[in-house]
Amino acid sequence: MTIDQKLLDWMLDSDPALRWQVERDLVGEPGEVWETTRARVATEGFGARLLALQDADGQWAGGAYFPGDFDFTGPEAADDAGQPWTATTWSLNSLREWGLDASVLTGTAEKLKANSRWEYDNLPYWDGEVDCCINGYTLANGAWLGADVSGLAQWFVDHQQPEGGWNCEWVNGSKRSSFHSTLNSLKGILSYEAATGGSDQLRAARRAGEEYLLARRLMHTLTTGEFPGYWVDRFAYPFRWFYSVLNATDYFRAAALHDGVAPDPRIADAIDAVRAARRGDGTWEQERRHPGRVWFEVDVAPGEPSPWLTFYGTRVLDWWDGATLATTHD
Repeated sequence: MTIDQKLLDWMLDSDPALRWQVERDLVGEPGEVWETTRARVATEGFGARLLALQDADGQWAGGAYFPGDFDFTGPEAADDAGQPWTATTWSLNSLREWGLDASVLTGTAEKLKANSRWEYDNLPYWDGEVDCCINGYTLANGAWLGADVSGLAQWFVDHQQPEGGWNCEWVNGSKRSSFHSTLNSLKGILSYEAATGGSDQLRAARRAGEEYLLARRLMHTLTTGEFPGYWVDRFAYPFRWFYSVLNATDYFRAAALHDGVAPDPRIADAIDAVRAARRGDGTWEQERRHPGRVWFEVDVAPGEPSPWLTFYGTRVLDWWDGATLATTHD
């Protein structure tokens, strides 16, 4: 697809955490350009602000997944309150996704091993806990920071559901897979593979998890063909743990590029949904904010055109349309 220069300029006029990705993936700048911008994440804007909030013990907000002062019986724990997004795992997720060089956090993996325990059963940080999504983040963050998370990689092989995906409710007896849990697990596994090479067993688990979503065309239940939830085609940045077809198609783009394969045609419906959400001016709208405590906002308010969502939407369509065009010309 042809990208309007005004749209590119608008996305480029942003925090280094977004700008370098636009330079690399949409503009096609040479490495020395986008790598220079990427290095600024450590010293400017969102990245520098979040780095400055790290505790001396390696954590953020004094906790692994929840802030140290979180009241599990108070108003912040109500069903409609969302959750806080300030603790260690969410802060690491942001820094990794923004492209921070792991060397900036030298020593953090060791500090977390010594000082951070999960709120669930006081388990050691890099061993993970029982939640698939949390373990997916920890697998990706550990591989990024150089922690030994090989045991956690095996955890995903051992806890795969019969349908091929994962479900955070397995601990309560569920035998079904979940869109949310499966996508977050897949993202963690792919990050681990990219960093370490993974294993044949883990690759097989990843492909089975992908097949779970592909069989459902990334947006339909097998039983009724309906959406599994309202969240399927509602887009918000940051993605957090929520599934959407934008989040999912961006994953399948990364997986296809990692594997060196063409896009699976079964994601066509999801691509159509991403394309349908694009506004007339080429932007995607921030449709909601996931409620909960944050350090600071990194995107626009609901109802406004989002540079982040526009980047992700444009990148996905550019990949899909480019691959489709190449196939047509073969």
